Amino acid sequence: MLFDPTLICCPTSMPVEIERKFLVASDAWREGASGTMMKQGYLARDPDRTVRIRIAGENAFVTIKGRRSGLARDEFEYAIPLSDAEELLRLCLPPLIEKTRFIVLHAGNRWEVDEFYGDNAGLIVAELELPSEDAAFEKPSWLGAEVSDDPRYFNSRLAQHQFKDW
Repeated sequence: MLFDPTLICCPTSMPVEIERKFLVASDAWREGASGTMMKQGYLARDPDRTVRIRIAGENAFVTIKGRRSGLARDEFEYAIPLSDAEELLRLCLPPLIEKTRFIVLHAGNRWEVDEFYGDNAGLIVAELELPSEDAAFEKPSWLGAEVSDDPRYFNSRLAQHQFKDW
């Protein structure tokens, strides 16, 4: 095979996730929300990096996230074959996280509302990804307290310290 320099990708910046996270104060978000069952586990979960395997419906992904700096952190996500994800989940640190992710549109924003099951049952968290840490957005009436800076609500932490034990 000949070398093709057009196949080399050299991005000028790394992908960054900027996310605000809130507790949910009421069920008003449920009207018209569509949900996808998710199962996920962690191959690595320490403050400097997490490596997550996720099955979302019939799709599967591997995600690598770096250490947070404020609300931002590096994030790389790649689709993988569902059969690979099923095998990789067996290698993940126990326990796995199970939840349904609902997509809720509000004031031009796409909220992701996660309803957790198993040992995290009773926890419902809403997340919003933003283009910058100071981006303005309209809060829906069903939002509760912001928990963006509380590490207990990170999915990787919920896999270690379940909501039922708080």
